[in-house]
Amino acid sequence: MLWEAVMSNNPSRFKSPDRPVERVSWKDAQEFLAVINGRMPGLDLSLPSEAQWEYACRAGTMTALYNDPMEIIGVNNVSGLDTIAWYGGNSGVDFELENGKRGTHPVGRKEPNPWGLYDMLGNVWEWTQDQWHNDYRDAPTDGTPWENSDSGTGRVLRGGSWGNYARYVRAACRNHVEPGLRYNVYLGFRCVRVHS
Repeated sequence: MLWEAVMSNNPSRFKSPDRPVERVSWKDAQEFLAVINGRMPGLDLSLPSEAQWEYACRAGTMTALYNDPMEIIGVNNVSGLDTIAWYGGNSGVDFELENGKRGTHPVGRKEPNPWGLYDMLGNVWEWTQDQWHNDYRDAPTDGTPWENSDSGTGRVLRGGSWGNYARYVRAACRNHVEPGLRYNVYLGFRCVRVHS
């Protein structure tokens, strides 16, 4: 696991080299990025902006799911979602799994989006660089992070998690929590490298 190789620890409840790191705060993600960028000058990894995250998730599509329009039949029954994401409907949240327990799942086991990105939806909520804003009024139009906010200090999360109902695991769903929140098995992140 990259987190463990860089930080010499694994804060995750569900520990496995092929599962996403979880139970990391936005501040922890910033520390990780500072350490890895310090060890590898020129790498310049960061958290994606909220706009970058959604652009990557949608991969040129305009539907709620990057593989299909979203039709919810009950709170956790979405056929299109089952093939691309781990969420409450297939992660043992409201029922017992035959061969496993509820929690995160190994990455890359579901179908990727059209650009080859895996797990953009579900498994863990992903931190973005942006501060929370209630709407997109006055948002940057160039995809850069939106840092200043009158809406508080919360940071934006995207993608939903293994414990969420289907309606939260879609490209347009937004969430936010305080940047210091750490001990939550639903919070993780992915790094991006933006070329100028």
